[in-house]
Amino acid sequence: MQTSGHRLRDVEQHHPLLSSGEEEVTVGRVWFIQDGCGMVCASMTWFLVMYAEFVVNFVMLLPSKSFWYSLINGVAFNFLAVLALASHLRTMLTDPGAVPKGNATKEYMDSLQLKPGEVIYKCPKCCSIKPERAHHCSICKRCIRKMDHHCPWVNNCVGENNQRYFVLFTMYIASISLHALCLSGFHFFTCVKVQWNECSDFSPPVAVMLLIFLCLEALLFLTFTAVMFGTQIHSICNDETVSRTNQTPAR
Repeated sequence: MQTSGHRLRDVEQHHPLLSSGEEEVTVGRVWFIQDGCGMVCASMTWFLVMYAEFVVNFVMLLPSKSFWYSLINGVAFNFLAVLALASHLRTMLTDPGAVPKGNATKEYMDSLQLKPGEVIYKCPKCCSIKPERAHHCSICKRCIRKMDHHCPWVNNCVGENNQRYFVLFTMYIASISLHALCLSGFHFFTCVKVQWNECSDFSPPVAVMLLIFLCLEALLFLTFTAVMFGTQIHSICNDETVSRTNQTPAR
């Protein structure tokens, strides 16, 4: 006797309506979650990246006497920062794989022409037919295909359609955080040697304060994004998502 999971896979293979109809979710409109906490966290992400841009460019690189040092590090850091923000936007504004809401109607299930014994699952919260490994997000108020988690920093779920952008976002943020830490360490070492004379256009107390905040931010985000990047890569390599939650057989 087959398990419910196997019967569900059989239904998905024999009934393409369970996947083809989902492509119409975001046609004609932009996907954006109107969650207060998520919008604040996403805005903070942009603010912190722009703060890092300001400190790296105007406190460390532009005042430097080495043209090539400033050019190479400036191009590398700003290029990665732009890629990080672009990946953040794509993650936030891409439909993560939402299942059509309210499609668990009698007419729709009749159109699937289910055979006796075949099982499909219905979400009791958004009244939708759930493909295997789809999970309901209480913030997005939708079932998401291959949902990994809801991330407030990108104000969206990480699912089948936007996971690649989230992985790139974590990789780029980890890269610029590590780069900022290296630049800050070298800048501290260089400025201490000359007692901060001609080291920055800012006064020593202001420059030190800006650098300390940058180091704390970079260390925090490096730890967080490196762990997330590793977790995502592990999940992708093992084809894993979160465990199955509440599923109700459709009647």
